[in-house]
Amino acid sequence: MERRQSGEERRQELLQMIQESERPVTGTKLAKQAGVSRQVIVQDLSLLKAKGYPVVATARGYLLNDPELDASRHIRKVVCRHGIDQLKAECDAIVDEGVIIRDVIVEHPVYGFLTGELMLKSRRDVRALIEQLEETQATPLSSLTDGVHLHTLEADSEAALEAAIEALDRLGILVSELDA
Repeated sequence: MERRQSGEERRQELLQMIQESERPVTGTKLAKQAGVSRQVIVQDLSLLKAKGYPVVATARGYLLNDPELDASRHIRKVVCRHGIDQLKAECDAIVDEGVIIRDVIVEHPVYGFLTGELMLKSRRDVRALIEQLEETQATPLSSLTDGVHLHTLEADSEAALEAAIEALDRLGILVSELDA
């Protein structure tokens, strides 16, 4: 008779699956591999996050944000403003410089700052985001704030960050940059 896996064992297995994957792992895939419902996965990953594990939920799936890696990375926040028609150009300009778009942040008049985890690293990631917006008929968070939003950018070097910021400025969508 097969021994049933405990919740803690399953959560450790989920962490391992996410850590070993080079791309975000969908909740559906995790659920199938663990033999549980997607709702159980959502709950398990929320419990792990509450315990301090760096679990990040993105539009493309779950990943781990390694805090040790962050210490050696260059991080900057930028404020942009544009319509939905420039979303792809904005994201492509950033990732083309080897810079990761960690998130999008808007300031809502009632709820305060709302953050959407993105973790966009390539044009493929940008394309997947655009396709998901189109398929679900969802609107970007920046539609709540007349196009004004922040991004947390992450790169290997200050030069890469500067190149991405200059690209945003050339597009005419950069409002300002902030120290993170």
